[in-house]
Amino acid sequence: MRSLLAFVLLSISSLVLAGPCDIYASGGTPCVAAHSTTRALFNNFNGALYQVQRGSDGATTNISPLSAGGVANAAAQDSFCANTTCLITTIFDQTGRGNHLTQAPPGGFRGPEANGFDNLASATGAPVTLNGQKAYGVFISPGTGYRNNRASGTATGDQPQGMYAVLDGTHFNGGCCFDYGNAETSSTDTGNGHMEAIYFGTETTWGTGSGNGPWIMADLENGLFSGVNVKLNSADQTITDRFITAVVKGQPGNWAIRGGNAASGSLSTFFNGARPNASGYNPMSKEGAIILGIGGDNSNGAQGTFYEGVMTSGFPSDATENSVQANIVAAKYATTSLVSGPAFTVGSTVSFRATTACCTTRFIAHTDATVNTQVVTSSDTTALKQQASWTVRTGLGNSGCFSFESRDTPGSFIRHSNFNLLVNANDGSKLFAEDATFCPRAGLNGQGNTITSWSFPTRSWRHFNNVLSIASNGGVHTFDAAASYNDDVSFVVTPGFA
Repeated sequence: MRSLLAFVLLSISSLVLAGPCDIYASGGTPCVAAHSTTRALFNNFNGALYQVQRGSDGATTNISPLSAGGVANAAAQDSFCANTTCLITTIFDQTGRGNHLTQAPPGGFRGPEANGFDNLASATGAPVTLNGQKAYGVFISPGTGYRNNRASGTATGDQPQGMYAVLDGTHFNGGCCFDYGNAETSSTDTGNGHMEAIYFGTETTWGTGSGNGPWIMADLENGLFSGVNVKLNSADQTITDRFITAVVKGQPGNWAIRGGNAASGSLSTFFNGARPNASGYNPMSKEGAIILGIGGDNSNGAQGTFYEGVMTSGFPSDATENSVQANIVAAKYATTSLVSGPAFTVGSTVSFRATTACCTTRFIAHTDATVNTQVVTSSDTTALKQQASWTVRTGLGNSGCFSFESRDTPGSFIRHSNFNLLVNANDGSKLFAEDATFCPRAGLNGQGNTITSWSFPTRSWRHFNNVLSIASNGGVHTFDAAASYNDDVSFVVTPGFA
């Protein structure tokens, strides 16, 4: 009896301690790539999860779990990145195969940088907690992407594979293509069936699911598929949980889509059947590269947030995936604050004073649609004081942040467009809401707040030649210049002039 009890306790302990890749291995479909910036995916993994680079001096550091099999050491990142910006340069592969993800190179669709490379993600754009411990995900803005075109052990041709990813079910768009998975080794479109990757979003040019989306689908190249039909699988449900588990797997003649709430419950099967009824997808011609946040040809107009994901050798059973889902739920992903520094009160009226030595008498104002800085005093006209005053509103695109309504033009808000700050009337669109949402953080120069774009968290409000933009700490635009960046993006918040 004692031996039986010991066996049961040992089995329970093993299940609790096992990471997703331990579970896949026990199911006979081992991980060949495992990526996460939030936690270890093997129970004994204590190596580097990801690398960050800070803007102040270009130095890098690796972030590892707090303990083997544990949550990332966010405190180490926070300390390293204090009073500057940080980017995620590498997401390390935990399998030992070296299938690391780095800045995606130019492809058939060129990147946004002058050299065609994609942008890197902010290291602080997607804070979360796992079992109460802080960690950071990978916030993909349009133009951001990671890739490995020389992966080892990933499926090629019609070989079987499985994949899962934990994503933010509320961060998406209709651009192409927010993917994680298997893609072309050339970064170009080489034909139907040359990809097999998880897709999440509301792109409708190809296949769709039921409702308005977003949907988990498969990017198989030259098509996003929700089932056997080219256009519509009504069983592929819209899924909008804050944290979602997305699963795509394929084997000769058969593939499946599964998904569910990553914070509770089990997986649903949205499709399991024959390959799409279009030319080129049966058999498949997978090439084995790995992508994150982009399409196979580097199409990078999509957005989304990635927390963890793996690729396997072999076609995992539903039972194995169900155990992985239980492990993910047990990790207890939860949201945490997106803001820091001096607090904002919704409904209050504020003004923003520049802190750069040249400009401490200048406040953020607007002239027609253009957001700029102007010298403003209490003795100025009511019109100017209203132009330099803003009403704090709950974030239109994310309630954890804020939007700023023009005091003299009610219904109009500060928003970014082509990285310029403008005052525009709210048109009610999803894009406007996200463009008009900003997350204040403690000022990078130690004064006031740095007002960071929610949708482009590598970019913050900056005054440059007295005009406001959302600027990165170094980049291709003149207003991205690294010189005086910390001062130019730090503003003291005062009671509104009007």
